[in-house]
Amino acid sequence: MTQKNRSVLLGAAFLMATSAVGPGFLTQTTVFTQQLAASFGFVILVSVILDIGVQLNVWRVIAVSERRAQDIANLVLPGLGAFISFLIVLGGLAFNIGNVGGAGLGFNVLLGISPETGAILAAAMAVAVFLVREAGKVMDRFAQVMGFLMILLIVYVAIISEPPLGEAVTKTFLPDEVDMLAIVTLVGGTVGGYITFAGGHRLLDAGIKGKESLQQVNTSAVMGIGVASVIRILLFLAAFGVVSKGLVLDAANPPASVFQLAAGEVGYKLFGVVMLSAAVTSIVGSAYTSVSFIKSFSSSIRKYENWVIIGFILVSTAIFVTIGQPVRLLILAGALNGLILPLTLAIILVAAYKPGIMGTYRHPPLLAVFGVLVVLVMAFLSGYTLLQQLPKLFSY
Repeated sequence: MTQKNRSVLLGAAFLMATSAVGPGFLTQTTVFTQQLAASFGFVILVSVILDIGVQLNVWRVIAVSERRAQDIANLVLPGLGAFISFLIVLGGLAFNIGNVGGAGLGFNVLLGISPETGAILAAAMAVAVFLVREAGKVMDRFAQVMGFLMILLIVYVAIISEPPLGEAVTKTFLPDEVDMLAIVTLVGGTVGGYITFAGGHRLLDAGIKGKESLQQVNTSAVMGIGVASVIRILLFLAAFGVVSKGLVLDAANPPASVFQLAAGEVGYKLFGVVMLSAAVTSIVGSAYTSVSFIKSFSSSIRKYENWVIIGFILVSTAIFVTIGQPVRLLILAGALNGLILPLTLAIILVAAYKPGIMGTYRHPPLLAVFGVLVVLVMAFLSGYTLLQQLPKLFSY
């Protein structure tokens, strides 16, 4: 494997992982730890297994077919690619507004400036990535550096909080309770929406494709889930250390509360760095992947891809700064985003067995079984969640 390929594989893995680790990821992990305590370890374990199954299915089909997900969908059923592209861009835009807001909060914690001003600074950082000539390489390196920074800081807080490791390990395999909704939420939060395709599309753009590249694709996919899972496990341990001492987290900002209760004012500032890192990398990943879903439909978008990505970031920032977080859009897009994973994964599984798309490739049966399981479970629970959220949409 060449140094260039190694860098791209690592970059794709970190792009996927840091796209997943946004403000919602931090809050979600902390809240579930508060609710389930040590048994949350079991939820993480099951979700990691399912996440790997999802990523391997998706990335392998993208690599072998040498096509992006929307182009594969159009071959399965004409017009389907445009439909899932619409869903993913809508979800990506809505959640990018949340990412921009999270980055603004990170700057607010660090520098005391308003979240709106912080959001503009964070957007400028993300835009800078796409202003350079070799934006792909810069994006890969940026995701790696910020990912490692998050891991180091969360390791420190996890050590300081002194979690009962024995209990955490025991309950990971013998939980007191099994929360299916938590498992689905984690799977959707780690490989849902645009996140599923972030690394796969990045590898395709970098020229890593075809059956001969499958081993590299597998490595990068597992690595991506591994990085996201390490961050989640460390955050779980940090939060569990705080919760196990009987300390109460601030409902308004649970992850900040974990850092502050574990390490005082220093911990609170570290949370600012982690939140900023998580949010800015998610802004980059969301914008890049969302635009990758529409560039197949226009030669102009392909030609000016970086400028379209920059526009995507600026629109997200403008909406946050001028309107704040548009609650109705976020609720609807959040519910729709939950449906994207079973829909797109089902399309990928159908495509995996179409010779016109995959040639002589034979998809591993075990991966297909994993995929079907995730499609059925996520479709049922996401549909239920959507029905629950629709009344709220019209109550604001």
